[in-house]
Amino acid sequence: MSSVEIKKVSNKKELEAFIQFRYDLYRGNPYDAPNLHSDEVKTLSKWIKEPNAAFDFCDVDYFLAYRDGKVVGRVAAIINHSYNKKWNRPCVRFGWFEFIDDPAVSRKLLETVENYGREHGMKEIIGPLGFTDMDQEGMLTKGFDQLSCMATGYNLEYYPKHMELMDGYEKDNDYVEYKVFVPKDGVPEKFKRVAELTMQRYNLHIKKLTKDEVFGPEQYGKKVFDVINGTFGHLYGYSWLTDRQIDQYVKMYLSYIDLSLVTLIEDWNTPDHKCVGVGITYPSLTKALQKCKNGRLFPFGWWYIMRALKFKKTNVVDMLLIGVLPEYRAKGANSLLFYDLIPRYQKFGFEWGETHVEMETNGKVQNQWTYYEYEQHKRRRCYKKTL
Repeated sequence: MSSVEIKKVSNKKELEAFIQFRYDLYRGNPYDAPNLHSDEVKTLSKWIKEPNAAFDFCDVDYFLAYRDGKVVGRVAAIINHSYNKKWNRPCVRFGWFEFIDDPAVSRKLLETVENYGREHGMKEIIGPLGFTDMDQEGMLTKGFDQLSCMATGYNLEYYPKHMELMDGYEKDNDYVEYKVFVPKDGVPEKFKRVAELTMQRYNLHIKKLTKDEVFGPEQYGKKVFDVINGTFGHLYGYSWLTDRQIDQYVKMYLSYIDLSLVTLIEDWNTPDHKCVGVGITYPSLTKALQKCKNGRLFPFGWWYIMRALKFKKTNVVDMLLIGVLPEYRAKGANSLLFYDLIPRYQKFGFEWGETHVEMETNGKVQNQWTYYEYEQHKRRRCYKKTL
């Protein structure tokens, strides 16, 4: 068997090969949610007019693995200086890690990132992780027969088996994901009582957004992601979102989704009605994305995406970002989010919700699902190795 050759991506054409490899590797997979090609370009490209704001504080190089002139794997080597400084952890991240079922390929790719880290003075390698917590994170280790979602991604079953063959790699963090079934008969009574008592006792209110408010002088788009920073800032892998990143994420998430499925919580005890909680949810796009050839919206992909977003032609809702500021959690503020959202889920015919990744140790977040029928159906792992 011929050897594996590693080549650094140095231009748009090679980046296109980097992006295309995943579409080729997963073509026809019934569980994968392929990303839109345009989103991949916006996230990864250094050669577009408005590159990813994460490049302001991240160094990155992309690498392709070749055998006999054919791409057989890819990986990104990322140094997030903001995260490393905040957590005093000089580490290089590996992300966008994809490979054929050949340990020689996966090993060569990780060795490339390890060497990249050493050359830049890093002491650890960790991953899979993206630039920030807003990118896909963790390698799927359970739930290979479950439909994935755009936010969390999917990987083939042999991936973690390859990691077990690697010298020096061990568990750094595990995530769990839940399938939460939408109640058929309104909001659960116990949950309803908690929400109504919380609103009355603490003067907390549900806020629904309009497009004008998201992008207007009220800056509700920024308020949403300020809550995300305040909610997740202490968690593993989190890198504080900058104003430029927030501007990009507001455009990315809040410009196209149905705002009836986005709920905010405001504290009316404060002069400016401080935003203290947020729930960003949207109809699952997985089946629609599977019909977008190579992640392209044209010629017909746009119709499937629109059909899912506008007409809710899916029975799954993705719960992308659910967050409440720490000082409001003990007050039961999170109950207001689903007090508002559950009737909307029922109206649109959603049968269950897909949670985002949750740290396995985050019992407080997981306890909120005990009001419903639920199933812990996926698990992911981030690995680490001392360099």
